[in-house]
Amino acid sequence: MATEFTTPPDGERIRVENGQPVVPDRPIIPFIEGDGIGPDIWNATQRVLDAAVERAFGGKKQIAWYEVFAGEKAHAAFGEWLPERTVQTVREYKVAIKGPLTTPVGGGIRSLNVALRHLLDLYACVRPVRWVRGVPSPVKRPQDMNMVIFRENTEDVYCGIEWESGTPEAQQLIAYLMDELGSKKIHPDSGVGIKPISPFGSKRLIGKAIRYAIDRERDSVTLVHKGNIMKFTEGAFKDWGYEVAQEQYGDATISEDELWASHGGKLPEGKLLIKDRIADSMFQQVLLRPREYAVLATPNLNGDYLSDACAAQVGGLGLAPGANMSDEIAFFEATHGTAPKYAGQDKVNPGSLILSGVMMLEHLGWGDAAERIQRAMEQAIEQKVVTYDLARQMDGAREVKTSQFASAIIENL
Repeated sequence: MATEFTTPPDGERIRVENGQPVVPDRPIIPFIEGDGIGPDIWNATQRVLDAAVERAFGGKKQIAWYEVFAGEKAHAAFGEWLPERTVQTVREYKVAIKGPLTTPVGGGIRSLNVALRHLLDLYACVRPVRWVRGVPSPVKRPQDMNMVIFRENTEDVYCGIEWESGTPEAQQLIAYLMDELGSKKIHPDSGVGIKPISPFGSKRLIGKAIRYAIDRERDSVTLVHKGNIMKFTEGAFKDWGYEVAQEQYGDATISEDELWASHGGKLPEGKLLIKDRIADSMFQQVLLRPREYAVLATPNLNGDYLSDACAAQVGGLGLAPGANMSDEIAFFEATHGTAPKYAGQDKVNPGSLILSGVMMLEHLGWGDAAERIQRAMEQAIEQKVVTYDLARQMDGAREVKTSQFASAIIENL
């Protein structure tokens, strides 16, 4: 493939009006194939997406793919891990998709994924978690898991500030906290960190989760926090969530307290339930009572843990889709790493990126193509035509390559 920026292909840009994408019949969509296994899983994904769109719309709609660069390919071609041209192109075209990116060693960037989120203000990490029929699972009823996690992407530990143990800065801050602010005793040799959580960041994330739940007729949004301990950060996240529900969506939502006080615990028709759970309790709930939760809204770190823990119940990160979103931009991605030891071997499961592509098609309003891929992938897995990660867990499976798994999905479309 090309290793230089080219002119955009024939097609039209996606626009955003009133928070919704306006999608032409031939939208230009930038992609980054990714590092390590990225080229293998991207090639498989592109084939599946193109075939599904063709089958669904008979040539009346088509994606005009536009390659842009980040990671190792960008560094080799341009001497930059994340060219400004890539960031600007995604900003202009509103929807993009990418494979996994490596973390540069000594490149001055802590994480390319984090850098993209900050530069494009992709404040919502959206992770749907549902079982694909036939996938081996460590739990008895994986089919009960069907929730969407909205994780705040720009605050909490993602913009945390820390000072190393024993440094003058850490000692100075400890002394200030104890002597000037009367804080609890802190060991003088402690490392110290600060995690900011703001009403601005929290409210826009929670508002997006509520809007999503209303639009898709989900029955609840749960605010996940550790507010019993951290009252003015995590506890405030919860409080700001209830404020958003009341102030912006008061006609459509009802709190759990009101549900029991006025409705005997029965959700009124057409209402969205807003509730909250302590983070550690939520881990138990997703194992024991997942059917009671539809959409979760979380600060950054809680969502990081929970999204992977939920994915583990339905087959792991190899089949976990995800997207990072702002008010205008939607950037879909594989949720796993680059697995460099398998690079170029046509071996790994492309399911995460394919299902992220399904999310992208849904975002475009091309639901028929999205549903076809969902059904076709389920059928391939039920036929036990799977990549090595699933084959080793299934009796009688036929292990296939990355490209062959994509072909099996296409045959089932």
